[in-house]
Amino acid sequence: QEHSVRAIWEFVGRLDLTSYTEAILAVEGERGRPTYEPRLMISLWIYAYSQEVGKAREISRLCEYDPAYQWLTGMKVVNYHSLSDFRVSHQDALAKLFIQILAVLTMEGLITLKRVMHDGTKIKASASPHSFRKKKTIEEHLEMARGHVKEVEEQTEEQVSRRKAKGQRRAAVEKQQRIEAALEEFKKIRPSKSKKKKEVRVSESEPEARFMKQNDQGFAPSYNLQLSTDQSFGIIVGSGINQSPADSDELVPAMNRVNENCGKLPKQAVTDGAYATENNIHAMQELGIDLISPAAYTDTQ
Repeated sequence: QEHSVRAIWEFVGRLDLTSYTEAILAVEGERGRPTYEPRLMISLWIYAYSQEVGKAREISRLCEYDPAYQWLTGMKVVNYHSLSDFRVSHQDALAKLFIQILAVLTMEGLITLKRVMHDGTKIKASASPHSFRKKKTIEEHLEMARGHVKEVEEQTEEQVSRRKAKGQRRAAVEKQQRIEAALEEFKKIRPSKSKKKKEVRVSESEPEARFMKQNDQGFAPSYNLQLSTDQSFGIIVGSGINQSPADSDELVPAMNRVNENCGKLPKQAVTDGAYATENNIHAMQELGIDLISPAAYTDTQ
């Protein structure tokens, strides 16, 4: 009776899930199809996150034998495709849901914003370092991809089955779209200020990824994740992900996200020395936030 999965189910049941149910309502004159209750899908993801499970395949596997997941699903196994598609197709609604949850937790006194702890961490991307190409090479590959899409579209049903042809075309189009996105990323990358200027490269498989320094002092394709946590009960009140290798410029945007999510700014912000820059000190003073951070070390000190 005291298991956390029961609390999550009851909690989600009190939230406004209108934005999820509108898309699956039965419409007169149109054929319907089976679907999963949004309350179930949200509860599955929230409980999985609380258990440090973030992959749809693993959740689907746990539904086969884990009592908590079986209690939620009524002993049914939820297909991982459905779990993944739900998370992807409801990104905006899930962001609003996050704000609803924070509002409820604030009313219960679990979030005070008296002191917020903020830090960043580098999350490795799935892209291989070998997938990074120069602009000229990507342009050449784009022409090849467009030619491949054209060849697939010209295939007849006699040459290949309809189902296989559909899969081949989808794969070819997706590859072309990734390469087009990679070319667009070149416009976002600022020229390096380093004396040893290197030609800019972008990943064809994951265009948004950037090379960043890791904790082991090595470099890998990564993203910069910024997290703001209320000190009282360790609840995350703001998160953001970006392509910047440095953390110093991310403090003000982080505090603005906390304001958007919770309706007010924190009284204090605790960070490491990477955020203790002159710009951040002045910005926090203007926002009325006490910045608690060790002094940043520089060679000029």
